[in-house]
Amino acid sequence: MGIYLNPGNKSFQTIVNGTYIDKTGLIDYINSTIDTPLKLTSFSRPRRFGKSFAAKMLCAYYDKSCDSRFLFEGLEISKKNSFDSYLNKYDVIYLDMTWFISRSITKGNNVVLDMQNAVIKELKLKFSDYISENETYLPEALLSVSAKTGDPFIVIIDEWDALFREAKDDHVIQREYVQLLRGLFKAGTTTDTTIAAAYMTGILPIKKYGTESALTDFREYTMTKPGRLAEYVGFTEAEVRQLCADYQMNFEDVRTWYDGYSFSRVEHVYSPDSVMNALQEGEVLNYWTQTETFESLKEYIGMDYDGLKDAIVEMLGGGHVGIKISTFQNDMTSFNNKNDVLTLLVHLGYLAYDADKRKVYIPNLEVAEAFEDAVNNENWGIVGEAIADSEKLLEATLSGDAVAVADALERIHSSVSSVLQYNNEASLSCAITIAYYTAKRFYSIVRELPAGKGFVDIAFLPRRDIDKPAMIIELKYDKDADTAIRQIHENRYDGELKNYSGNLLLVGINYDKEAKGTDAKKHSCIIEKV
Repeated sequence: MGIYLNPGNKSFQTIVNGTYIDKTGLIDYINSTIDTPLKLTSFSRPRRFGKSFAAKMLCAYYDKSCDSRFLFEGLEISKKNSFDSYLNKYDVIYLDMTWFISRSITKGNNVVLDMQNAVIKELKLKFSDYISENETYLPEALLSVSAKTGDPFIVIIDEWDALFREAKDDHVIQREYVQLLRGLFKAGTTTDTTIAAAYMTGILPIKKYGTESALTDFREYTMTKPGRLAEYVGFTEAEVRQLCADYQMNFEDVRTWYDGYSFSRVEHVYSPDSVMNALQEGEVLNYWTQTETFESLKEYIGMDYDGLKDAIVEMLGGGHVGIKISTFQNDMTSFNNKNDVLTLLVHLGYLAYDADKRKVYIPNLEVAEAFEDAVNNENWGIVGEAIADSEKLLEATLSGDAVAVADALERIHSSVSSVLQYNNEASLSCAITIAYYTAKRFYSIVRELPAGKGFVDIAFLPRRDIDKPAMIIELKYDKDADTAIRQIHENRYDGELKNYSGNLLLVGINYDKEAKGTDAKKHSCIIEKV
């Protein structure tokens, strides 16, 4: 066993020794592509979503230098017809691009040349008679070996896009890297005879130049188009339910914090690393910030593109925003409009993408807190101030301070009106959700918009083990706060609150949209304890 050639199964054995969620069905898919026109697979998803686990799993399964049957017995792949056909039958080339970048920086070398030299050096240890002494081009070395042995390789590249992320402004090294990958995988003599199958994993989809992919022969699965591999993006709901049962954790709490990614084939997808951290620590918290800081998010949402800030504000308020993903160039620098930035945030895991509606949204409470941190540390004016002060607003509401509540909602409502039309449901709903942003930590927020002149009706239901009253907030215009309270009494004791038996606050807000001067859009408030 080597480092790059046939790395063995020890890494996967370590994974299986812990709490392992069976994702070996992915192997059956890769098996179905071996020695076919579909043998090149790229599967990208965010950090902490199990990319390296999958790469190490594939190495353990295909590597002919070891016997991995005991690791896969009882798992899903062992029940597939393809299991014995390909188990430990190939020489595997494993490339971890983050390792090569770190190695090359330390040595002051060109990462693309350094990687090739390192792999060729190992190849020569096993195939010394088949590779010329002065060979420095990896595709040629692999071609020479397979031509003599008659055996193709399985190539697995982990974090394939690391150069585009860590050397995002070095276009020379990026193009050199792409040319190497083309040499390895471009349809023709090298790929046809040398590569039985290839699997690349990373965060970004394959780089585009103009409208063309740099590696046109790969079949891509991404956070915007996961296709048949959707169940392997993260944890499914069934898997999380079973984990919660095993660890005696409350499933609803875990779902609130880590669910939210959704695809046509799999409706609920969870962040695996966050779920496992919560289960192992026995506490549902924000684990995202342990591996991601708000700095990268702050950089992107602060970019000066028309409509970008508006879109972020709408999503902060719980809205879904339309997006066009086709112009994204699949790198960290080639942004031309807000759609490119939002698409990148999907691939980074900060946003979820609804392919049917072509809209993006903030997926869950954990990621919402990352947005909260980014906005609080960026020049977001009154929106950032409102989020920063939202805990004070919640305290004012719970203590019955109607004047403070009216003043705060008036201020944030006015600020959101510059983003959305002032007198419509979306604007008012957005304003209230932003104003009570930190309440998400304690409440499930449910919107049910009534008919007639009432625009916003939002229920705040306390989460399990939270000692706070439920709240209903009704905002009216051209009426009075009493009317808002009366409408709550008339309409709101059904639906989400039908079986609720705890304490309840009714918050009625009214404003006069026709008023002029200092009274323009003046808000009034009544808080009633039930």
